[in-house]
Amino acid sequence: MGLIGDGLERALQEVFTRPIPKTAGGQMRYLVGQVGGTRQAAQLLGTSQRTVERYVKGQLKTPRGGLAARLENAVRARWQPGVRGRAMKAAAAAKGIVIETRAAFGYTAAPGTTDDPRMRRITQSLPPEYANRLFTAYKNKAPESELAKIVAQGLQDMYFRDGGRRAGDLEVEFTDIDYIDFDL
Repeated sequence: MGLIGDGLERALQEVFTRPIPKTAGGQMRYLVGQVGGTRQAAQLLGTSQRTVERYVKGQLKTPRGGLAARLENAVRARWQPGVRGRAMKAAAAAKGIVIETRAAFGYTAAPGTTDDPRMRRITQSLPPEYANRLFTAYKNKAPESELAKIVAQGLQDMYFRDGGRRAGDLEVEFTDIDYIDFDL
C-alpha cells in the first residue's frame, strides 16, 4: 500500500473497540480462524505450516525475524471487520472524512495566475460523497494514483474552490505527498 492506503488503514484502526491479541499465540489463533486454516495462514505469513501449528498450540511463544511484524499486520488488517465496516458506512453516508496532509499542490488556472507547485499543509473536512468514493476505491484495492485523484478532487472542490463559491475553472494537481492522515 502507499501513503493514502496506509492513512486510511490507520484511520480505520483508530475506531477499534478492543485491542488486538497481545501474544503471538493469540494473534496466530485469530489469524488461523480468519483465513480458514493453518496452511492458508502459513502462506500468508511466508512461514511453514508446522510453525503456525506450534504457535497455535503454544509450543512457540516469540516470533523470530520479521514474523512478528507480518503477524501483527495480518491480524490488524482483519481485526473487527464489523466495526471497520460500520465506520466506513457512517463516513460514506453522513459524517464524511477529515483529511490532514502536507503535499505539493500545482494548479491549472486562468492566464496570468501562478501554477508553480508549492508545499501546503491542509486540514479539510470532505463531505460523505468523497468518503464513499475513497472507501469504495480502497475496498476494491484501487492503485494509489486513483486514491490520490479522489483526494485531489475533494480538496479541489472543498478547499480551493470553497464548495463552488470561487475559482470555478481551477484544476488542482496533488503530488509529492509528505504525509497524509484521515479522521473518521
